[in-house]
Amino acid sequence: MSSSDEKVLLAKIGAAHGIRGEVRVKPFGDDPLSFADYGVLTTKDGKRSFEVEKARVQKTVVVTKFKGISDRNQAEELNGVELYVGRDQLPEPEEDEFYYSDLNGLTVFEQTGETLGKIVAVQDFGAGDLLEVRPQRGKTFYVPFTKDFVPDINLEEGKVTVDLPEDYFSEGSPEPSEDAPEK
Repeated sequence: MSSSDEKVLLAKIGAAHGIRGEVRVKPFGDDPLSFADYGVLTTKDGKRSFEVEKARVQKTVVVTKFKGISDRNQAEELNGVELYVGRDQLPEPEEDEFYYSDLNGLTVFEQTGETLGKIVAVQDFGAGDLLEVRPQRGKTFYVPFTKDFVPDINLEEGKVTVDLPEDYFSEGSPEPSEDAPEK
């Protein structure tokens, strides 16, 4: 996939809000209203598109009215839809800034050089961003996405170096993946 076709997740539509077709939208990024600045947003497959008519911040969500969505039933059908924009419509990130889509799939290494797994998602459960890492075997685990825990990200080489405290995997560390068969 060339970068011109690449899509970046900007927001996710949540529950309907009121009876006039408004929905709650959870934006990703520093500016909660920025997803409304890009004109037409699409689903990942590009089959559906949405245009923001108006948006206002309300606590942790953005109450949004999309063109053509005029009642609660239509709004409820949008629950869970993720909104994307073409990567080429976004500004280049500043130094030490990353689009989450650039991090997915990167290999995670401990500072010793040991491979811990691959990033499968960036999550935010309310206490800051977490990298979700899937080891070759075993359960996924989370690493706080901070300078202390993630001192180095090299997009060109596709790798992320983490610095975890010795007792980070107190319930047992992910099994080494050197001899694990590829899935």
